[in-house]
Amino acid sequence: MLTAGNGMRQAENHQCDTVIAGAGVAGLVTALELLKHGQTVYLVDRDTAERIGGLARWAFGGMALCGTRQQRRMKIPDDSALLLRDWHSFADFAKEDLWPKAWAKEYAEHNNEKVYQWLTRLGLKFLPAVNWVERGLFVPGNSVPRYHVLWGTGKTLVETVMAKLTPYVRTGKLNILHRHKVVRPTTDRGTVIGVEVKNEQSQAVFLINAAHVVIACGGINGSSERVKQNWKLPCEQVAEAPFNGANPISDGQLHDEIEAQGGKVTHIDKMWNYAAGIAHPQAEFEGHGLSLIPCKSALWLDHLGKRIGPQPLVTGFDTNYLCQQLAGLSKPWTWQVLNWDVAAKELAVSGSEHNPSIRDKKIFSFLKEIFFGNHRLVEELVQQSADVLCADTLDELTDKMNALAKKNYINGADLAQEIALYDRRAADVRLHNDEQLRRINHTRQWKPDRLRTRKPGPILSSGMAKRDKLIAIRLKLISRKSLGGLQTNLSSQVLDVQGKPIGGLYCVGEAAGFGGGGANGARSLEGTFLSACILTARNAATAIVGSHS
Repeated sequence: MLTAGNGMRQAENHQCDTVIAGAGVAGLVTALELLKHGQTVYLVDRDTAERIGGLARWAFGGMALCGTRQQRRMKIPDDSALLLRDWHSFADFAKEDLWPKAWAKEYAEHNNEKVYQWLTRLGLKFLPAVNWVERGLFVPGNSVPRYHVLWGTGKTLVETVMAKLTPYVRTGKLNILHRHKVVRPTTDRGTVIGVEVKNEQSQAVFLINAAHVVIACGGINGSSERVKQNWKLPCEQVAEAPFNGANPISDGQLHDEIEAQGGKVTHIDKMWNYAAGIAHPQAEFEGHGLSLIPCKSALWLDHLGKRIGPQPLVTGFDTNYLCQQLAGLSKPWTWQVLNWDVAAKELAVSGSEHNPSIRDKKIFSFLKEIFFGNHRLVEELVQQSADVLCADTLDELTDKMNALAKKNYINGADLAQEIALYDRRAADVRLHNDEQLRRINHTRQWKPDRLRTRKPGPILSSGMAKRDKLIAIRLKLISRKSLGGLQTNLSSQVLDVQGKPIGGLYCVGEAAGFGGGGANGARSLEGTFLSACILTARNAATAIVGSHS
């Protein structure tokens, strides 16, 4: 283990009560809670100052919460027992998953108090409508709507927390080191006493000595190589690398260092990736992807233009199943074929960047997009993305699809027949004998989802204003979140391979698999990420403060 006297080149040494590795939302919340109790804190972050907050800054801001004012207003019968039952159904925990199960219970029982109420005390608000996501397909998922969206998205969350932290920066109680990397914890006789830090600009290395170290560095999904090595799917398509929808600095190196020091890393093969990625039009790094929320009313086709089955693919029920099915195909891309009216009603992009009405709290433009369609987004994607094709006729669309694939995989007559079969069923409510149509109808029974889901109708003859415009979107898998990580107890203390806490070492957020090294199990109910970052951070801060009382 490194100590101050082993010949390491040092720029300077620092001293504080707690040092936090990573300034994503989990790190920021941990810092705020500690500072409110009089601690001195260092935040060490690899990104630039304007990107503080990590992926939370770009997140949509959805959270799975129960017992909220919004649910009561909409007469949604939800409570912690029902949430925990749904969680276990989707998680498919193993018998030995004691700490993941404990964190699932902690989340179910305390998300309202430790997350929802905490956020509302900060002055943050949620949209009044509660959405229903991950409803389940072969096993039950969310049995009731509980997906709450922050008004202002994750960007407002980060900016609100940063506003609370700023006074502590001025007084010197909080120091934030940007473009710095925590290389590893330093120890003395098995207890963590600080961290070794590298300035990634000057390459200088120094120590920060602290009574407590909190790991908040995110997961491993920023590394495409790690995703390919660890994501367990029944195929070889992962070898071709999904789009990267995470941050490349979340590379798992700190996980490796802590594991080498005896910390336990679990469920690193579990990931929450998505099925509908396109190349980011403003890519910031190689393989940078943009995660779409695909349209329920689009036909999801393989590279030959054949409808994927036997279960048609429909988002909003089981994202893990979608990824499994797509990974089993012979080519790493698929197509969604739809018309402009479907796209304007249903197409969305995950995150704050492409949801400016919610991000910037523009209520009138938000309502306009809800009731009249988000034509701005569709036009933007058509103009900026090579993966989003628009045509006046099906023959023209087929030609564009084959040109993008650089081979004539799709036969126009076969594609027309595939669409015509669906259109005949969709055109007459008496003939909705199609699993996709049944799921669309089920979705539309819940009013907030009906506003974003088109009434079943044909693709080629919608009878709407822009029925002549057809759209095809080429999609690939996109990596997003790690469901596994450093194993922690309910105080967010990192556990060793014997299951004992490592003195002075804590882990929060995605780095801890959102609690316990895998609190979500095999699947997330969705919206369990930002909220779990807050929950694990507050538990860590409570334990650290309590250790001094």
